[in-house]
Amino acid sequence: MPGTCVVGLQWGDEAKGKLVDILTESHEIVVRYQGGANAGHTVVSGGETWKLSLIPSGILRDDVTCVVTGGVVLDPANVIREIDGLEARGVRVAGKLLFSDRAHVVFPWHMAEDKTLDGSVSDGEAIGTTGRGIGPCYRDKVGRSLAIRLGDLYRSEFKQKFDHVVAIKQQLVGDLDAASIFEQYLAYAERLRPLVADTTAYLLDAVEEGKPVLFEGAQGALLDIDHGTFPYVTSSNSSGVGVSSGSGVPGRWIDRVIGVVKAYSTRVGGGPMPTEQDNEVGAHLRERGREYGTVTQRPRRCGWFDAVAARYTARLSGADELAVMLLDVLGGLDELKICSAYRINGKRVTQFPAHVDDLRIAEPEFEALPGWKEEISGVRTEADLPEAAKRYIARIGELLGRPVSIVSVGPDREETIRCSGR
Repeated sequence: MPGTCVVGLQWGDEAKGKLVDILTESHEIVVRYQGGANAGHTVVSGGETWKLSLIPSGILRDDVTCVVTGGVVLDPANVIREIDGLEARGVRVAGKLLFSDRAHVVFPWHMAEDKTLDGSVSDGEAIGTTGRGIGPCYRDKVGRSLAIRLGDLYRSEFKQKFDHVVAIKQQLVGDLDAASIFEQYLAYAERLRPLVADTTAYLLDAVEEGKPVLFEGAQGALLDIDHGTFPYVTSSNSSGVGVSSGSGVPGRWIDRVIGVVKAYSTRVGGGPMPTEQDNEVGAHLRERGREYGTVTQRPRRCGWFDAVAARYTARLSGADELAVMLLDVLGGLDELKICSAYRINGKRVTQFPAHVDDLRIAEPEFEALPGWKEEISGVRTEADLPEAAKRYIARIGELLGRPVSIVSVGPDREETIRCSGR
């Protein structure tokens, strides 16, 4: 059975959690392969809403194993709160959740470093960090000498390693209550002990045995540390290119990649967004789409769909097909627009620029399409969508060069349309 990967093609918040929850029906294992507690997923089912950060959306199903790999940076306190919250609402976690012993651990000094560095760049614009220590933890991972992995917490030499790191970190962030932190993290480790495993070996065994595996991306491809709108990006490879490095599973085992887009564009934090609408249209999208961060509750910047950016990330991530989410949010607008090209220094371009300064001066070229007034949240087949909605979906597929196979018309599992595109 082939592996499937779900990747957001914008700046995150594309409603991947709902899609993963739906696709989990046909998979035995769901894998989170990058990011940390800075990413959030929201799943709505049966009138209940679930907000998750580190634990894969598949945890809501009893017959699925959820795996958090070594590509993730793990905040033990955060993940234990998530586990407790799930169990308090009747969701069984034991026997369904594994954490990689290779996952790097977020400590209080990482969060202190986040505050000290304040997440701004030379021009003063904020990168958009959530302040949860994710970037500093990844920085220590790359630097190696100050990194602590989950598996280290169970080894006899952990205290020696911990003391070495604290001695250096105190020079950067000031006094730390080292004894309290050490005891706290030992307690976290004991609590998580039954869930810690060599997930790389586990997943390689699974794919070689033909088990269906679903890889769940966090954030969005335009935030990829190497291929996104640098420096206004996250600290990991959030595009499809990060699947293998984060999970340890070679790309040969993944033969279906679903690129997820909103029917419009949103962004949190700093950085250029050519199609942003700081006007009544943007306000309509924000309020109708409830565009506030799952983790931070920050209001999202909203604008028209950017096909130049999404085509780039669809190619980058190897997307075979598209899922267009939150189509219902566009209802009630007389006219819709899609950006199909940029003008940069007077030149028309359809390739996404590599440098953020070029993107900052990019002027979007819009195509206008008719809107619709009908409420579509109750629609369950492609044929029953308004003609204007069908044309809008079709144009997105044409511009991105991929078929649209799934359309979401509301937050609940049932508010989903399977299209003829696949």
